[in-house]
Amino acid sequence: MAGIYIHIPFCKQACNYCNFHFSTSLKFKSELLEALTQELEMQRDYLQGMQVQTIYFGGGTPSLLSADEVNRIVDKISQHYNLNNLKEVTLEANPDDLTQQHIKDLRRTSVNRFSIGIQSFFDRDLQYMNRAHNAQEADYAIKASQDAGFTNLTIDLIYGTPGLSDVDWQHNLSRVQDLSIPHFSSYALTVEEGTALHHNIKVKKTTPVDAEQSAAQFEILMAKAKELGYQHYEISNLALPGHRAIHNTNYWKGVPYLGIGPSAHSFDGKTRRWNIANNALYIKSILTDKKSNYEEEVLTQKQQLNEYIMTSLRTMWGIDLNKVATQWGSDTVKTILNTAEQFIEYEQAIHKDNTLVLTDKGRLFADHIAGELFL
Repeated sequence: MAGIYIHIPFCKQACNYCNFHFSTSLKFKSELLEALTQELEMQRDYLQGMQVQTIYFGGGTPSLLSADEVNRIVDKISQHYNLNNLKEVTLEANPDDLTQQHIKDLRRTSVNRFSIGIQSFFDRDLQYMNRAHNAQEADYAIKASQDAGFTNLTIDLIYGTPGLSDVDWQHNLSRVQDLSIPHFSSYALTVEEGTALHHNIKVKKTTPVDAEQSAAQFEILMAKAKELGYQHYEISNLALPGHRAIHNTNYWKGVPYLGIGPSAHSFDGKTRRWNIANNALYIKSILTDKKSNYEEEVLTQKQQLNEYIMTSLRTMWGIDLNKVATQWGSDTVKTILNTAEQFIEYEQAIHKDNTLVLTDKGRLFADHIAGELFL
């Protein structure tokens, strides 16, 4: 099985925390979409004939695409890739794009799952993040999507926003259940260099992020998820039983995927490549030069292991030590377990049934623990 990721690098306006590749100008949208379809043909051998199980439109803001443009891209995929086992086609959407007509039009496409960038149900938080929508539009987008037949929904929520009280954070989480949303992703607000948020904090124009607040609200997230019946199957992802995201789960399980579009990443288990993060140069390389413009890294055995440790430790399945023994040797298992003893002792990890899994306490330090376990 494999996945295909399509990067749509356009947004109406820039969220102040975002460091993904995008443009607020739609001037070259038609040329870029033509380049996307051409790159799909150019890269048709990358997945070596594997069945494509998932397609994911990410960005940027893919909901800026018309239904006809979505159909054009999926039709191109169907021409060159095996879609006999296609299960999930996700489209990321901003609430302000999901008008009743646009939702109705998207029902005519292969899209069967929306990922809606809600972030918060409070206008105060949305204004702080410079989001293009308001809380009323967030509520409407969810209900209108469900009314149109899109029941397989996921939303994004951000915690750690200055001014977001613990009570308000619990309210945001309760809204997930109230609105019958089967899956949601939840992230701490992070300040990335080069973003508007980073600049505004640096010049004291806006309130800085509090790491202690973020940690406390992550603990609330874990407790509330259990109360509401959501599986916390990956550090940032939660789902009702039977509603885990197939595309994202495959990422964490090391399933190969092809990334199409500027800045998109691809992975086949042994190599990782990433396209140039420049719309104009991407278009030129595909349409004029007739070649892809990407960098590639061949992963060593050590890098493959470390990547497996990082991704698997974030999930509820943890590190499969049988898999480690098979691919990297029994001595590697011993090394991992020797290092993990300190985390097991502090009740941050559990060694059971030949797996190593983080506890709720350990999830607060997931990146640190993974880094310690790296070879």
